[in-house]
Amino acid sequence: MRKDQLGKRVLMSALGVIICGISVGMFKHAALGVDPFQSLMSGLDAVIPIRFGTLYVIVNLALLTFALALDRRKIGLATLINLFLLGYIAEFSQRVAANLLPSPALAVRLGLLAVAIVIMCLASAFYFTADLGVSTYDAVALIWSERQRRLRFPVCRVICDLACVLLGALLCRLAGFSFLQITGEVGVGTIITAFFMGPLIDFFNQKVARPFLYGKGA
Repeated sequence: MRKDQLGKRVLMSALGVIICGISVGMFKHAALGVDPFQSLMSGLDAVIPIRFGTLYVIVNLALLTFALALDRRKIGLATLINLFLLGYIAEFSQRVAANLLPSPALAVRLGLLAVAIVIMCLASAFYFTADLGVSTYDAVALIWSERQRRLRFPVCRVICDLACVLLGALLCRLAGFSFLQITGEVGVGTIITAFFMGPLIDFFNQKVARPFLYGKGA
């Protein structure tokens, strides 16, 4: 690996995780449904009474054990940054969004949602391509797609995302949330990301992240 590539990889990993955290906060403030993994985290948050950032670390440590057992190559710098910082970045981002836009109109919420989806997929593509480790949740679909080889990554990601959405909604319901309360965490944004996040990440991998790292002609 060339020295300039290593610098780019570290930058892509750090920015990818930070931007993902910002997008999660935007998802939450838009209140039109968070991404699938965060819908699972919201369900767990509803039944486990501890700070969200701390809960995020605990859940990801459990997923880290799974990833280490099956494919250590997916674990690296970006994994550790994601594990220990993303939950707290998301909390901070949501507070900033709430202060700047205390009572956003529906059009503003839709705009927040659209931006959150795009930057989350772009950020994911950046730290996937950097290959210095991925989030523990992202590692699940990547390991699955590589081990069985019949289903490509976008399909495996859609299946994992749908499972998270269903489990998150179930946990929220068991915690006594009404349907309207659940739709703040599981909504149109969740549906869009569940079906399109995998393909969008793949698109940004091909069109943005790889050309950024290796050059347009690579």
